[in-house]
Amino acid sequence: MDSVAASSTWTDADGVRQPTGDVHAWRPGTNQTVCGVQLSRAHLLRFPHVPWADAEWAAATGQPQERPPHLCRRCRAAEQPRRERDRSFRRP
Repeated sequence: MDSVAASSTWTDADGVRQPTGDVHAWRPGTNQTVCGVQLSRAHLLRFPHVPWADAEWAAATGQPQERPPHLCRRCRAAEQPRRERDRSFRRP
């Protein structure tokens, strides 16, 4: 289960820290995002309590915040399941 790393933070009504700005998928225990950006060099904040699916939902619905999150397109592509490939050609 991937979590989130982001460039900015905001606090929701319950007082919980939430990601905003440039948002990347991050595997806890590593120092890089799924797309290969190093957390320490990019100064990304870790959000181990926020799953990647929640960040996608927040970006799609536009939660009430100053700046909606911008999801990394490379992380989004890596997190999507591969489509079943069309196997119309079969070797005889």
